[in-house]
Amino acid sequence: EAQPRSTRCRHQDPPTRTRRTRFVCVSDTHNTTVKLPKGDVLIHAGDLTNQGSFSELSRAVTWLEKAPFEAKIVIAGNHDLTLDAPFYALHGPHFHNQAPQSPSDCLALLTSSPSMTYLNHASAKITLTSPSGPRTSFSVFGSPYSPRNGLWAFSYDTPPQSQTTLTAADLPALWDDIPLDADVVVTHTPPRTHRDESRLRRATGCEALRRALWRVRPKLAVCGHVHEARGAERVTWDLGCANTAFKEDGIAGWEDPGVGGKQSLVDLTARGGRALENDGSVTAGEGLKTEVVGDVRGLGGDPASVRADRTALVGRLGRRETCVVNCAIMAKSWPHVGGKTVNKPIVVDLDLPVWEEE
Repeated sequence: EAQPRSTRCRHQDPPTRTRRTRFVCVSDTHNTTVKLPKGDVLIHAGDLTNQGSFSELSRAVTWLEKAPFEAKIVIAGNHDLTLDAPFYALHGPHFHNQAPQSPSDCLALLTSSPSMTYLNHASAKITLTSPSGPRTSFSVFGSPYSPRNGLWAFSYDTPPQSQTTLTAADLPALWDDIPLDADVVVTHTPPRTHRDESRLRRATGCEALRRALWRVRPKLAVCGHVHEARGAERVTWDLGCANTAFKEDGIAGWEDPGVGGKQSLVDLTARGGRALENDGSVTAGEGLKTEVVGDVRGLGGDPASVRADRTALVGRLGRRETCVVNCAIMAKSWPHVGGKTVNKPIVVDLDLPVWEEE
């Protein structure tokens, strides 16, 4: 005898509670200690110094440690020479011939700090536990690397900019290390064509990073390196296109409200009027490092199709938007034509999941 079908509604998990979390983002301070607005999380996206000497790094660390943030996430940049020990072993005398520095002592300034999370191409889970804070949590990946441009630290080779048709084999694989569950990605280099226009009006970001961001689709991607490209934009990823890999659906620019005494605020919360379209979803039960057949990487369409990038899509279609923020403090690149000028830190408000049980 046939059993009657249940008419009960299938159980659905209640929506995740979120709370506004404020990030204060800086990069490329180059020995400058700017005034920092209040927030929950401080991010420094590299180039704390000009040449990574112990005295330079010590001043930067003292400044950051005094800043009253519940969490502080720091990466190095290409100018923080001593933090790249293999590079410094080869090229240190070129920079510090009269006063050689100790990479281990310099690194210890950051790794031994009780208030900072120093990330060298690595991930961390940040849980805000202060009773007076938002009590939210997020995962973050941070990396100091940038495309090679002269003799600087944490550099890697990229194809010539004139090369327009790039395959995965042409591009560096280091950004495949970004885990798919990352909510925030902090890199020194910008992704290509996003906040990466140099003073020479050229796109100088990394295409491999842009493609990795299509697959990961974090809520927030923080960078620096290209001083003149400071700003923010929302990138909407095209997850439906089955014919063009790593396609984007659009870019929404940001008008800096930080004139006079006002903050340079990027409001991505529902309260701000247009919440970021990114629920941070992660596929349950599937390995985050699962490899995909090369010719389907970056392809959208039906997540169940063998012709789609299933690892990037299955259970993750709620990750549709990423806000890219270039938060360079120094407004110009060397030789600072017209004199050195500085930008304000960029403040980002995000709705993040509350971890606490109430």
